[in-house]
Parts: sequence; C-alpha cells; structure tokens
Amino acid sequence: MLKVRRSRLYTLWFGWYSRRQFRRYFNSVRVFLQPGVQEMDHGTPVIFFANHAYWWDGFWSQLCTEKFFFQNLHIIIEFQQLRKHRFFTRIGAFSLDRSRPRSAVGTLQYAAELLTAKSERQNALWIFPQGKIESVDKRPLFFFKGTASILSRVFDTLPAIYLVSVVSRIEYLDEQKPELFLSFKEPLLVTAKEFPGPDAMTTYMQGLTERHLDELRERVINRTLDDARIIVKGTPSINRRIEAIRQFLHLPNE
Repeated sequence: MLKVRRSRLYTLWFGWYSRRQFRRYFNSVRVFLQPGVQEMDHGTPVIFFANHAYWWDGFWSQLCTEKFFFQNLHIIIEFQQLRKHRFFTRIGAFSLDRSRPRSAVGTLQYAAELLTAKSERQNALWIFPQGKIESVDKRPLFFFKGTASILSRVFDTLPAIYLVSVVSRIEYLDEQKPELFLSFKEPLLVTAKEFPGPDAMTTYMQGLTERHLDELRERVINRTLDDARIIVKGTPSINRRIEAIRQFLHLPNE
C-alpha cells in the first residue's frame, strides 16, 4: 500500500496547478452548498462520497478543500494509478488494491486511522465508491462496501462521523468551454448506535447519490443556477475574444 507522505509545498503547488487547469479548460466551476456543510464540528471526521464520472474528480476535491474547508484532506486512489503518479501521496492520497484482499483490508484500516487521528483540523476522506469512471447518467449505480467498512472501523474509536454526498456534472451551456457543477448535500451525522451495517449503509449511499445526481441534472437543464458559487472563472474562450475585438474595433456583427 502506498501511504500518505504529505508535503505543504506540494499541496500549495498542486492547488495552484489545479486552478490553472480549471481556468484553462472550463468556463467556470460552480458549487452548490446546502446548509451545514461549512458548519460541521471540526472535532468529528467526515467522509465525502462522490460519483466518479470524470478524470477531473481528484482535482476538484483539493480545490474545494482550499476554498471551503479547514481540513486534512485524504483521498483513496486505485493502486495502479497512484503508483504511476506518486506525487499525489504528497497531497494526502493513499492506495487501494482490490485485487489483493489483504491489502484492501489494510487500506480500510489505514483510512480509519487517518480519520480518527488527533488533529487541530477536521480529518476528511474523499472517496469514490464506484471504483471506476462511469457515465454520470448511468443507473443504477453500484457502490463497493469499502466506505461503510471504514465507518464501522471508525466506530471502534469515535462515536460519530459525518457523511456528505457530493456529485459532479460537466455540461456545455452558452460558451465554447464547458461548465463544471459540484453539489454538496447537507451533512449526515452517523453514530455508532444508529449505524445500520455495511450492506444497508451502502444501499442508502447509492440511492442518495442517484437522487442527488438527478437533482443536479434538473438544476442544469432548467438553468436554476443563481445560488451557485463560482469558485473558478475560466480564461475567455475564442468566441468571447472575438466579441471583445469586435467591440473594441466597433465592427458590426455579421
């Protein structure tokens, strides 16, 4: 297993690099935050579980952590991918190898240890339970039980943990470049006494993510976007540059 080797310098660099990439390839990054997401108790850890539809997913987790949260970010990445991009361990990533059951069990225990470690910051884990990139509109979703298994291990040490559903969608609207939409549901405080077990918890998370994805899709289709926070604004696309030149030169529209 590849473990976290956090570096503040790498984290700062990656934050700069991520913003640069989003400005280059997207018209905007817009975030919907439901009440309570930024008001979580920092002494209670949190797991953000998200759909996995895009190559960009690991990038915006760091972006949102910088913008909205005072947290120790950790993220699980498939072993083969992380082995090729080991620098991600410097920003909080560690590996999961499902082809080796013993290693996978060790990863789940390691995740629980990271979440329950003493820290001035809130410990946070970002996880994509689908385990692979799939279409944003695929239904039904299939989630592995790893997230729920981490919860059960956390309860060996702590009485409660937050669960937050996060979903993403990329759409082309009025610009040459696409828009990235992110949506955070209100945190759910799960306690050891109320934990229904890995199977029921996984089923609940699958259903919640499906409904959450449908809600975000409807928002985008109906253009009900006024309450979204724009956290990155992209560089002007070609059509905007041409419009600016025309206005500057007082050229008529053809």
